[in-house]
Amino acid sequence: MKRILLAAIVCYSIAASGCRDKAVGKIELYDKDAVNLIDSNAVIEVIGRNYKWSEGPVWVSAKQMLLFSDVIGNTVYRWSGNDTPVAYLTPSGYTDSARRDGENGSNGLTLDRGGRLLLCQSGNRQVVRMDAALDAPVPRFTVLSAGYQGKRFNSPNDLVTDSRNNIYFTDPVYGLPKQADDPTRELKFEGVYRISAAGETVLLIDSIPRPNGIALSPDEKTLYVASSDDQHPRWYAYQLDTAGHIQGGGILLDGSEMKAKASVKQGADGFKVDSHGNIFSSGPDGVLIISPEGKVLGLIKIFGRPASNCAFNETKEVLYITADDMVLRVKLR
Repeated sequence: MKRILLAAIVCYSIAASGCRDKAVGKIELYDKDAVNLIDSNAVIEVIGRNYKWSEGPVWVSAKQMLLFSDVIGNTVYRWSGNDTPVAYLTPSGYTDSARRDGENGSNGLTLDRGGRLLLCQSGNRQVVRMDAALDAPVPRFTVLSAGYQGKRFNSPNDLVTDSRNNIYFTDPVYGLPKQADDPTRELKFEGVYRISAAGETVLLIDSIPRPNGIALSPDEKTLYVASSDDQHPRWYAYQLDTAGHIQGGGILLDGSEMKAKASVKQGADGFKVDSHGNIFSSGPDGVLIISPEGKVLGLIKIFGRPASNCAFNETKEVLYITADDMVLRVKLR
């Protein structure tokens, strides 16, 4: 694809001015519409580092803080603006004392309509709500869903809520110690589900390999799902009715060619949707900016490490990115 703009110098330094260390990435813009979304000279800042695998960021506007998972470390961290991120909730995803291999911590995080923290617990293989004040967390959870038709989930990965308190989530095999071949696996498919406000778990899709990131359009009429399948990383778009049932849809964007050409061959992973319906998604070489029609508008390119997920602040003027051992911040238009 033709690049009509690109930039820029980005630094390890949290300071917005001056480069005191080597660059961690750059902004590449491929379409004129991207100019309205991000400055080609935007600075990518490092706000945290040295995690085992950072994931699932969520901005908590009521507390002006960012929460994110370290999946391997079984910990949720908190960042409050100027400090170094500190441990916030541990254990976050596996609460048993028995040794367990695999990805044990929480993965995707979000808030329900009441501002309570929801977590995909990879190790415990369930979706839960944290029952504690956000400024005084304790590892006490209410299980919202732990399985389907009497069988345990694989490892819930990412989730999103709508204005009616429905919860949509993905359930790939990544958190199982031996993934698809794990002897404790009970479901023969990887699903996309909805937990209704009344607590009913409904299977929406069972045909997407490695379902991963998930989000809704601003009008909640479209459900987006990312597939991180090794051979065919894709983004899907499905039309929803007012009850949250799928009425149709399919592939929005196939990322196979992008991944083949990328330096960092990350598949389609976690993402969020801005107020205009554009998708900011982890994928090959960083965070892709994708239009609602499936056109790649730009890339927040990250050097040498895969991006896993991202989150906006309350005004959607700041994007937080989890990228392997780091957490990053970039200001948008």
